[in-house]
Amino acid sequence: MYKASVHPSFSIHGRPISFADLSEVSYSLIKEGEEFEKNIGEFLLDWIDDSPTISVQTSGSTGIPKTIVLKKVQMENSALATGSYFNLSPKSSALLCLPATYIAGKMMLVRAMVLGLDIHFVEPTSNPLEDINRSFDFGAMVPLQVANLLPKLSLLHKLIVGGAPIAASLRKEIKSIANASYETYGMTETITHIAVKPLNNGVADDAPFSILPNIEISKDDRGCLVINAPKIADETVVTNDVIDLVSETEFKWLGRFDNVINSGGIKLSPEQIESKLSNSIDQPFFIASLPDTKLGEQLVLVLEGTVKEKDVLQKIASSTLLSKYEIPRQIKNIPVFLRTDSGKVKRKETMTLLKS
Repeated sequence: MYKASVHPSFSIHGRPISFADLSEVSYSLIKEGEEFEKNIGEFLLDWIDDSPTISVQTSGSTGIPKTIVLKKVQMENSALATGSYFNLSPKSSALLCLPATYIAGKMMLVRAMVLGLDIHFVEPTSNPLEDINRSFDFGAMVPLQVANLLPKLSLLHKLIVGGAPIAASLRKEIKSIANASYETYGMTETITHIAVKPLNNGVADDAPFSILPNIEISKDDRGCLVINAPKIADETVVTNDVIDLVSETEFKWLGRFDNVINSGGIKLSPEQIESKLSNSIDQPFFIASLPDTKLGEQLVLVLEGTVKEKDVLQKIASSTLLSKYEIPRQIKNIPVFLRTDSGKVKRKETMTLLKS
């Protein structure tokens, strides 16, 4: 029999909630709440049951969505690490505006219960602060939400942003916000983030990620990140994320190993090329490849919506950042990209629209 942690200072919308109260609160949310509140209620019931584990669905952004089993004690350890890194004290206020159906939303609730935060939840829309004018000490969002509420972003004193890549234009906007915003690195298997890097307060765009407490990192012979975090994962997590290991506690993310394109024997990282083009192309895009009889794979720029190819080619030609091998040989248009719930583009699935 397992009893999960609930801090004596934990509260929901300012109302103190004990472990004994959670059952009634959960059933009330499930019975009377909106859909997003029902999801919160269902998770809270899972949290207080006797099982030492919880099943969580992955987003499917890097593969087929799957269900994995996480230990509650490891989720508690993750919450403690976040609390330590961001100096979150009991009774600090937190905003939950992410779906409680995925790990990011679930962990906001766990952090509140473990750290004794005052959690406030709103519907996880693309503009969750639309009807809110009060401030919060801590919150988590996806880039799409951040982009839609920049004028109000300072209401969140400390904000973590993850779930999808942050566009260069959005990074620039965040720099002027009077708060402490951070980009996160993590996945469901590591119970959300294991590393963060500041997005504003004078920190350079190419600053590395810094790992949280009780995390060890290395890289394998492919150059991919390996995570050893016994307090949050039973086994070493071997990722497909190619990194530059800056130090024992810092790394720079370079791209996905499974996205690497081999064009005529030259290995190209789509994410690195996208970074170089991000200030030149305004609309959503990504770099992919198509079969080529001579090169094996040829580099392709895939744009969302319609655009004048000539204009894009001129922008690419004017870039001094691209090597000759990094210049796309074709430009393709797709009306609407396929995305995950967090806004991350599903590259492979989107490319099937091009080929169909």
